[in-house]
Amino acid sequence: MAAFNDRFLRACRREPVDVTPVWFMRQAGRYLPEYRALRARYAFLDLCRQPELAVEITCMPLRRFAVDAAILFSDLTIPLLGMGIPLALEEGSGPVIESPLRRDADVVRLRTLEPEADVPFVLEAIRMLRAELPVPLIGFLGGPFTLACYLVEGRAARDFARARALMFAAPATWHALMERLTESLIRYARSQIAAGVHALQIFESWIGLLHPLDYRAFVRPYLCRLMEALQPSGIPLILFGTGTAALLEDLAEAGASVIGLDWRVPLDAAWARLGDRVALQGNLDPAVLLAPFEVVAAHAERILRQAGGRPGHIFNTGHGLLPETPPDTVARLVDWVHAYRGDLQGGP
Repeated sequence: MAAFNDRFLRACRREPVDVTPVWFMRQAGRYLPEYRALRARYAFLDLCRQPELAVEITCMPLRRFAVDAAILFSDLTIPLLGMGIPLALEEGSGPVIESPLRRDADVVRLRTLEPEADVPFVLEAIRMLRAELPVPLIGFLGGPFTLACYLVEGRAARDFARARALMFAAPATWHALMERLTESLIRYARSQIAAGVHALQIFESWIGLLHPLDYRAFVRPYLCRLMEALQPSGIPLILFGTGTAALLEDLAEAGASVIGLDWRVPLDAAWARLGDRVALQGNLDPAVLLAPFEVVAAHAERILRQAGGRPGHIFNTGHGLLPETPPDTVARLVDWVHAYRGDLQGGP
């Protein structure tokens, strides 16, 4: 059996590593032909609900690429099913909530998640993966703001205006919703940790829609409570959102050990603002991977030069891999990042 590769975990702890660790958001999924073959036979929710299939998809990229971590194949909205929310998952367009939550009475019907009873398939997949993976397993969950956006809006949206309108117009309803979500997310995250994940990524995907003052009033208390509840586990907690340039300092104060950056924030500028409080993950624009490889390498080198070899950098895209991404480009990029040796040698 191959030795366990803990490079990713050491980088999360800002410890020295031999080479920059690499993994990608959405590395297990839609751009892989072997995934598309499975998807032609099964509905997306069936892939999430059957542990053997979730394990198989989680492992697909590890057979192709020398990535330094695996991320569980699942979906942010899976815990909502266990909380009594009927939904459909449309790949490419996201969740569709049959009955959005927009009144106090709607929030009251949102029950507290009991992970072992409500989503046992997630935990079984984690246990199966933990027994066989040669790299760390990353579990994940949606943040309370992101799940609230889906619940109120009813589906993915460009600006989640209806959700933000509820936040401003009916703050009591909003806070009641966030309270219920946060309690269930704490339980969901703890159950993943108990099942064996080595790290957790919290996707607050839409947090960048908020003004910093609104973030502090309507979201920060719940995100901080979630982080505080998980910190005793000692595992790395990664906090990721898009459009977060105005919120970096706020997000770093929430208690994560790693901040995931989208591609709009220069890595060195983020480090200058945050100092050594957290490790940084990112942040290649996923659209770059559709370009010729010399372009991909140039963008990757810019990021690695900005990192400057300091401890605490995990190479990743600034959002999930696009469906059109060529797997061969992903393979070459992983090897290129691993071979990079900085200013003296450059890339391979």
